[in-house]
Amino acid sequence: MKIGVLSLQGDFIKHRKMLESLSVDVVLVKYDHDLKDINGLILPGGESTTIGKLLIKFKLMDLIKEKIKSGMPVFGTCAGMILLARNINNADQPGLRLLDIEVERNGYGSQIESFEADLLLKIPEKKKIRGVFIRAPLIKNTGKNVKILSTFNEAPVVVLENNILAANFHPELTENNSLHKYFLSICRDASMS
Repeated sequence: MKIGVLSLQGDFIKHRKMLESLSVDVVLVKYDHDLKDINGLILPGGESTTIGKLLIKFKLMDLIKEKIKSGMPVFGTCAGMILLARNINNADQPGLRLLDIEVERNGYGSQIESFEADLLLKIPEKKKIRGVFIRAPLIKNTGKNVKILSTFNEAPVVVLENNILAANFHPELTENNSLHKYFLSICRDASMS
């Protein structure tokens, strides 16, 4: 299995290390040819506006969008989730707009209000994970086909819609690989269908 990690900006190195610890071949995606023959793509945390502008500059936005629409699994964390969101409150920024959620950037507060929390992940067996929320976006609404896999203070924090997985925190900053393993299972299922 070969997984791409978008490497234009953000914490892509931590995702690469997490995947390599799971014995996965990793491709750091910066150019269109990096998207060939990958089984899935991770959109990391970072600065969503910057990543969106770089996706356009490197001519990746439309290509990634088409690959996701064609069934390639994608996993967006924090800024990656913002890029995937169909609606971004009070922000005029480039995005993929494929995941039927409404988000508010920095919905939990600024950098100094970042925090960690224990979460229960339902994938389908229940697992406890630690969420690292850094200037995290808040999921305000979800579409009817979006499955909520974890919540914090009654708000969704991990969601799934078809081949799109998203978390508003940074699972790659912990030792727990449950979400990455779950994403790999989605990639395996997609490659067999």
